[in-house]
Amino acid sequence: MNVISTEADIELLVHTFYESVLKDELLNPFFTSLNLEKHLPKMVDFWCFALLNKSGYTTNVTEKHMQMPLEGIHFERWLTLFNATVDTLFQGELAAEAKKRAQLIGLTIQYKLNHK
Repeated sequence: MNVISTEADIELLVHTFYESVLKDELLNPFFTSLNLEKHLPKMVDFWCFALLNKSGYTTNVTEKHMQMPLEGIHFERWLTLFNATVDTLFQGELAAEAKKRAQLIGLTIQYKLNHK
């Protein structure tokens, strides 16, 4: 099993994760209208920024979700799928960091949604 160390690793993580999200009955409706050709590179940029300290990501990740009808169950499933993807593909410090950051992102968005 590999460690996360390159942008190619992040691309594999993001693309594999979104494959599982698109197959998920609970989460798929949030992604069907999304232009994945534009969205996936942004997610790769985000995770490269978060894990590899690569510059270039400038979007507010929480702000993009504020108009969506998300509930706790959606965040739980998202995190479960994300963690399973990480665990299937990678090990090591940055894999653990990716899972921590994903959890923090989910908690932050949930908090903001409940206080808007």
